[in-house]
Formats: sequence, structure tokens, C-alpha cells
Amino acid sequence: MYKFVILVEPLDNWDHFEERWPEFLHLVETLPGLSREATSRVDAFLYGTKPYVFMHELFFASRAEAEKALSSPEGQAAGALLQQISNGKMSLFFADHREDDLVNILQHKQVGGGVG
Repeated sequence: MYKFVILVEPLDNWDHFEERWPEFLHLVETLPGLSREATSRVDAFLYGTKPYVFMHELFFASRAEAEKALSSPEGQAAGALLQQISNGKMSLFFADHREDDLVNILQHKQVGGGVG
């Protein structure tokens, strides 16, 4: 699975962002190949050079599918709107997404709990 991640920095006009966010969601939810999305509000920023206050993840089957979606008319419109409502105070990146659940992790845990 592949994801496209949007990290938003603190904004001067957060209310404007919040007002326009549903419009952005409407656009991205029509992206071809989108399998799911997740939104997170950063509760506490612990370390790094840029504080981020908001994260949105768009999930696709592959990077090619993600790139195709972002280059679609819907993707271009969503990108333009995101640029406008964030004043460019954001970081965007692709990530090869893998996850495991605790049940599977515990099945493979070494007896005794020690590390090699």
C-alpha cells in the first residue's frame, strides 16, 4: 500500500483552513484509486525542525495509482485548494506504507521476551 501524506504547519488563519477543509475533502474523496484516508490533529509536537499541527493521509494500492490520482483533474483542483487554504505552509510526501497488528507481532515474539 502507498500513501500520500500532507503535513500542515501552524497557520495564521486556522479558522479559514477549517472552513474550507470540507471542500478539500470533497475533492480528494473523488480521487480515482483512493482506498481510504485518515486525518489527525497533532496534539503535542515533541521534536523536529518544523512543528506540524495537522496530518492527512491518502491511501492507494501503489505509488503509480497515487501519482495518477494527484495528476487527475480532481487531484489538481484539490492541490490548488490546499495550497490556497494553507498558504503553502505544508509538507507533502509519498510513503511506502506497511503495518502489522499486535496479534501477529505477539505470535512472532521470542520466548523470554529478550532481543537477540
